[in-house]
Amino acid sequence: QVQLVESGGDLVQPGGSLRLSCAASGIIFSRNAMSWHRQAPGKQREFVAAITNNGFANYGDPVKGRFTISRDNTSNTVYLQMNNLKPEDTAIYYCYTYKFGAVWGQGTQVTVSS
Repeated sequence: QVQLVESGGDLVQPGGSLRLSCAASGIIFSRNAMSWHRQAPGKQREFVAAITNNGFANYGDPVKGRFTISRDNTSNTVYLQMNNLKPEDTAIYYCYTYKFGAVWGQGTQVTVSS
């Protein structure tokens, strides 16, 4: 059974930083591409960042230059380092991968507010 568990969400002031983690189980992690997505209230879920099994990363336009995705294949964990956070980054952040179908985590809440 594939499971993704996100953590690290919090309330942070504008300009602040957070690091999200996503721990994966039930997959051969080193073979899987991983990604982060987010959903703000009243909006559709949107792509944030992705990383291939060999470490190539790409980002959605709203977060380029501020967010960094990385992975640790020894601990089966993918990270999202978020810097210079803005109120519009407020959302539930979800981890995603694919194994015989889409696999989503339960999400972690990020709130950016003064």
